[in-house]
Amino acid sequence: MGLIVVFASVVSGNAAEPIDIGSRRELFVDDHLIERISGTGALRLHHPIPREVSIVHDAPWEGTASGSHTVFQDGDRYRMYYRGWNFWFAKGMLHFSKPVTCYAESKDGIHWKKPDLGLVEFEGSKKNNIIRNGIGGLNFAPFIDHNPACPPEARYKAVGGVLAEGGMHVFKSGDGIRWSPIQQNAVLTKGPFDSVNLAFWDSMAGKYRAYRRWITGGRRAIRTISSHDLIHWKQAADLTFADSPKEELYENHVFPYPRAPHILLGLPTRYIERGWSPSMKALPDPEDRAERAALSERFGTALTETLLMASRDGVHFKRWNEAFLRPGAQRPGTWQYGNQHVAWQIVETRSALPGAAPELSIYGPERYWKGKGGVLRRYTLRMDGFVSASAGWKGGQLLTKPLVFDGTALEINFSTSAAGSLRIEIQDKQGTPIDGFRLSDCPVMFGDTIDRRVTWTGGAALSAIAGKPVRVCFELKDADLYSFRFTR
Repeated sequence: MGLIVVFASVVSGNAAEPIDIGSRRELFVDDHLIERISGTGALRLHHPIPREVSIVHDAPWEGTASGSHTVFQDGDRYRMYYRGWNFWFAKGMLHFSKPVTCYAESKDGIHWKKPDLGLVEFEGSKKNNIIRNGIGGLNFAPFIDHNPACPPEARYKAVGGVLAEGGMHVFKSGDGIRWSPIQQNAVLTKGPFDSVNLAFWDSMAGKYRAYRRWITGGRRAIRTISSHDLIHWKQAADLTFADSPKEELYENHVFPYPRAPHILLGLPTRYIERGWSPSMKALPDPEDRAERAALSERFGTALTETLLMASRDGVHFKRWNEAFLRPGAQRPGTWQYGNQHVAWQIVETRSALPGAAPELSIYGPERYWKGKGGVLRRYTLRMDGFVSASAGWKGGQLLTKPLVFDGTALEINFSTSAAGSLRIEIQDKQGTPIDGFRLSDCPVMFGDTIDRRVTWTGGAALSAIAGKPVRVCFELKDADLYSFRFTR
């Protein structure tokens, strides 16, 4: 198969206890399952592809500082919540409107509408899409409460609020439109709250998790805390990162990945002040940048972009140091402080290619500070396509640690070139190939699909080795493997 390096036939059997993956889908966003990679094999970070503008924040109650977006799918409807807010400069001063919480919805996650809700008056009229104008207007973050004990009249929850409002408050709703506080007082009162703080029900842990802005060692950081009722919180912990430098991290945007909810993904914002330089002066909108910098240099010279991080316990994260979503091609309204603070959560949407598999949609703001209103652009990513086990033309292999699985079939999400290939071998705990599941028993696979079932020609049944410690060896040539799952 043109491989440079092949694993030795025997692997040390002194590893820790086998990892029970059951029938869960496993991604390669960390090295939790990986024993080693050889040849040209490597883990490869992928990047969302820019698509159309989803929403323009051009209503009088919206503006250039509209942001703090939350997007999720709710049955056959997609819901979006965001802050309507405007900045403007006058006589050398930066002025602000009062932030309000706005609502939009979609049937496909691609085309969005702002409904006239008739709930909140703005300048003498209720003909708008405002749902709230009180506490939490800066950072209202709704979610569907998946706690099995949650009553229908409180199916939707949200957190929001800043220190001047007492801290982080919790809200409930039966329809996702009309909201009321769970209690009058804030549930968290210490620390900074002036960005998106969030909470959700973690079905794997059986508790609520909150992720919030924090300051550690003088740097913007992220802290998590847990609760069983959204009112009483404990077990606060600062997030830790393996093999990552100390950086300024703004919004965290942590969520359970829907196709693998045992994995928590985060899309934090990296904030960096780069100062004045020829490159800074060559970026878009130099006059606007200089005007902002005259008030505070960082308003003109700070930049933001999105990173990717993943965790299996909610505290210790693998953070990819390369940008997941860069500022992108230079054009008006980009490469600014405030851009690429992506929306919290991701959704599944149809592909633009007829007949192709669904894909993931991520939404990122542009034109922050710019013109009469910001915009929100949609980006797409392959299903499970955050990171792949990848190998070039000369080939490579990835070997897992000892695993225990439950299932009768193996399903993979992969892509090859027309000349590329992928084969899979199952070994015992010591690394000896199991009869019927050797590489030579696996027909060469090629193609590009999110749900190919693997076959072996020997006729052996996976059910015979289910529940026993095994290793899985993936052999790749000009190919990417995004996820795998044992299933029935």
